[in-house]
Amino acid sequence: MTETDLGEWIIQLRHEGPSHMVMPAIHLSRQQVGTLFGEVTKTPVDLEDIDRMVKVARKELRPAFLAADMGISGANLAVAETGTLGLISNEGNARLVTTLPRVHVALVGLEKLVPDLAAALRIIKVLPKNATGQALTSYVTWITGAVECGSSPSGKKILHIVFLDNGRLALARDPFFSEALRCIRCGACSNVCPVYGKVGGHTLGHVYIGAIGLILTYFYHGKDQARAIVRNCLNCQACKSVCPVNIDLPYLIKKVYGLVQKAEGARPAKNIVLSAVLKNRRLFHALLKVAATLQKPLVQKEAGVLRHLPFIFGKVQDFRTLPALAEKPFRDLWPKLRPQIQNPTYRVALFGGCVVDFVSPEQAISLVRLLDGHNVQLEYPPDQNCCGLPALMMAEEETAMEVAVQNLEALDFRRYAYILVLCASCGAHLKEGYSRLLAQKPEMAEKLRLLHEKLIDFSSFMVKVLKVTPESFLQNQTQVAYHSPCHLCRSLGVTREPRELLQTAGLDYAPCRDEDVCCGFGGSYSLEFPEISSEILRQKLDHIEETGAEVLVTDCPGCVLQLRGGMDKRNSRIQVRHIAEVVATNLKKTGAGRH
Repeated sequence: MTETDLGEWIIQLRHEGPSHMVMPAIHLSRQQVGTLFGEVTKTPVDLEDIDRMVKVARKELRPAFLAADMGISGANLAVAETGTLGLISNEGNARLVTTLPRVHVALVGLEKLVPDLAAALRIIKVLPKNATGQALTSYVTWITGAVECGSSPSGKKILHIVFLDNGRLALARDPFFSEALRCIRCGACSNVCPVYGKVGGHTLGHVYIGAIGLILTYFYHGKDQARAIVRNCLNCQACKSVCPVNIDLPYLIKKVYGLVQKAEGARPAKNIVLSAVLKNRRLFHALLKVAATLQKPLVQKEAGVLRHLPFIFGKVQDFRTLPALAEKPFRDLWPKLRPQIQNPTYRVALFGGCVVDFVSPEQAISLVRLLDGHNVQLEYPPDQNCCGLPALMMAEEETAMEVAVQNLEALDFRRYAYILVLCASCGAHLKEGYSRLLAQKPEMAEKLRLLHEKLIDFSSFMVKVLKVTPESFLQNQTQVAYHSPCHLCRSLGVTREPRELLQTAGLDYAPCRDEDVCCGFGGSYSLEFPEISSEILRQKLDHIEETGAEVLVTDCPGCVLQLRGGMDKRNSRIQVRHIAEVVATNLKKTGAGRH
């Protein structure tokens, strides 16, 4: 059997599997392909002449087209209304396969069925744009029934259409995973995945590649194939943001991880401990305070980092320094910091999150400074817990649900005009994750509605609500680069406000390459996959250093942890700060309000 797609033919000759759904040989250089063609044809091939290589492939494949008695194809579309198959390609080889041989066998997944031509045309419009950046693909082939064929004794082509189930019908009946069948195989989720960009498709997939592969592998090929790959997700939301059919890929990946754990029959010890601790807020916070005391022999006090990493991290975590826990969490500092405002314009609740509270309280202290003079009564509801995202990342969905309910009960939405977050990941999880987790709890519907209505990130609050002006800030034009946190720009859809706030605060914003590409933190991901995390971080830091900026600013405490740790390890002169800190530093004076 001969593969006729150029990329598939190349990897067939190399006895490899595809590394991408649309570009199966994307992992190979032109020199590698040219060398391969030279070995196959036994003639020298110019390793830089791509046009010549294509002609070599055409010369080698053309006899197979002419001699074949049977052509086997897939189909991008199967139109139920007319019985029409639709094939989308850029080379025309699929058209030769389905036209020249007297027998055509089409192997079509059941999910390729669409009701009518109008639905098919929508996919034809979307697929090339997301797959290869084209407005329209080069070849669209329509096949309706057995057409005339001179090489067939009957004068008609022999056509067999085989619909493949292989778990698809079971998937279609699943209330959560059925949305995965909307996938049109554009491969965009791989194109934007920072993990795929570092490890490639041969690592990040079985038959199906990329984010959708992390989901479908479990259903089509079993838990043994899925076990090794399903944890390879940073939850950066990039795949979800580019998916043309709006599949919530990160959420489904975590649900598959949960299924794999359940099929294994035993939860990892770390999951059991995390679940028990997060469900009990008082225990969780007490343990963090104990850890803050026990860490003292390891802390480099001036820098606020761990001088020696605990043995549980090992050398693989040595690509960055790790911050020490704060001597006092923000919640213990709050009684003395709490403003007392008579007749406030806004009453705002701060949802701090674990890192702001127990690692970087200076970020929340900066917020308090910035709100002074704006007639804002800031509150810090004491019963708030971790947002629960770490539990969801480890597929502890029940724990994540319980923590979500605790936090919704802790926030008295009737008292507050806004629920303010300094952590983009917390904000995204509160807004999107809670809606998913608590969808089957109607008693939480009103609280979820109010959360959606009142949740706001720091930059948006400063720019859109308080409408801060340049007159309040020192216009020192310190050059700053910006890292856009994944959950801020994608899940919360906030892109303009942080950059506008930096300029308003008298800072010289220096655009950076790939500002919205993940820094590689991903919470527990950077602990479990340090080799991948460190490579993603290295590229991010390289791009930042190219700007010549003095300060790197971001909106997420987790990103600050990762980026500051990486810069510190490089002994870089670039400071890494939360946007609230750098804006507060430029205040003309405490209490400077609007003008």
